[in-house]
Amino acid sequence: MLTTLTVVRYPPWMGWAGFLSMALFRIPLWFRRSIPFWKLMGSGRNGTFSKMPDWRQWAVLMVHQNAVQMEKDMPAFFNKWWLVFHCEKWTLTMEAIEGHGLWDGLPAFGELPRQSNYEGPVGILTRATIRLAKLKSFWSHVDGVAANMADARGLVTSLGIGEAPWIKQATFSIWESRDAMKDFAYRMKEHAEVIRKTKADNWYSEEMFIRFRILHSEGSLQGKLPFQIKPYFAEAL
Repeated sequence: MLTTLTVVRYPPWMGWAGFLSMALFRIPLWFRRSIPFWKLMGSGRNGTFSKMPDWRQWAVLMVHQNAVQMEKDMPAFFNKWWLVFHCEKWTLTMEAIEGHGLWDGLPAFGELPRQSNYEGPVGILTRATIRLAKLKSFWSHVDGVAANMADARGLVTSLGIGEAPWIKQATFSIWESRDAMKDFAYRMKEHAEVIRKTKADNWYSEEMFIRFRILHSEGSLQGKLPFQIKPYFAEAL
């Protein structure tokens, strides 16, 4: 299976159109039986979990059965909508290679091994449903991680995305290598503390961690292409 993540950014004062799209876009997706899993999401104001939404930026995540079906899955209405509102659009095509956890009770990206031997640039999706009783504790630890993530060695870019403010949160990030990601995750003390607290205090009612091999990246976000596959890497595919 393949996964596409499309992130769109509306012009100033057009965030209302992005908010409206989250209701309208559900209709054609409900009738797309070929798509095993999809999510419409908003974005946080920084590159990780965030309490403050970015009303101009929205995301569509879809899982596709294969490359041929992927070309048919995106409703034409979406691209027309984004064109009318002069949106920037960045689309990633990816293959889930390893991970664990559930999303709405489903193995959204198929049955995956916990580890693989892939060593190239890697996309990371971390998402969780936070228990209501643990919201205060969770959010009190997030700011330290967000402040340090932007300067982490090997980080290419990151996005805070989610289905519902405060409760259903996700981060998607791209790293130059698996080692760079692990260096941040386990050696940066604020992040290591969050990992420890997650387990000790049982913050989440559901969580998921997925690593992706990025196959294609196109478009722009805030005036630039956030990730470009190097020629030698593209040839290896």
